[in-house]
Amino acid sequence: DIDGIREPVAGSLLYGNNIISGAVIPSSNAIGMHFYPIWEAASIDEWLYNGGPYQLIVLHFLLGVAAYMGREWELSYRLGMRPWIFVAFSAPVAAASAVFLVYPIGQGSFSDGMPLGISGTFNFMIVFQAEHNILMHPFHMAGVAGVFGGSLFSAMHGSLVTSSLIRETTENESTNYGYKFGQEEETYNIV
Repeated sequence: DIDGIREPVAGSLLYGNNIISGAVIPSSNAIGMHFYPIWEAASIDEWLYNGGPYQLIVLHFLLGVAAYMGREWELSYRLGMRPWIFVAFSAPVAAASAVFLVYPIGQGSFSDGMPLGISGTFNFMIVFQAEHNILMHPFHMAGVAGVFGGSLFSAMHGSLVTSSLIRETTENESTNYGYKFGQEEETYNIV
């Protein structure tokens, strides 16, 4: 019941969908922006009918991804590395937060969130483009170029640096400790 008009949208494999068309459908428009935990519904069937699993999955996903970002920062800190992996991972996390949380809040209902599935994702992108012409927005263009360009340059930089490192530390220490900020000599081979 994604539109709140008592007409169900079936996304499960039990309703005849295949692996491509199966999806977790967003919460009903009748729910709006209200938090809809399982104990607020009169029955499990009502909770499933109104798209309760969508909120459960999306909110736990966003919480888990945020915790994983913190874990990346902690591991970088404990290993003596700089936190650039954490910073790079924040771009796709921001994109996921935009389509799963920020956009539905802006539209006033979780029913406008992106469905969790292959066909649902493509349908969301087509409808989003039709309603908002997002592909021509300069900030969207810059964001896409930044995410893809950043991942490309990170991969190129990492492969070049790690393929040319000169070990300045022992086997029991991180190679990153071989570099001291402001040092004059190189820690990698330029030749």
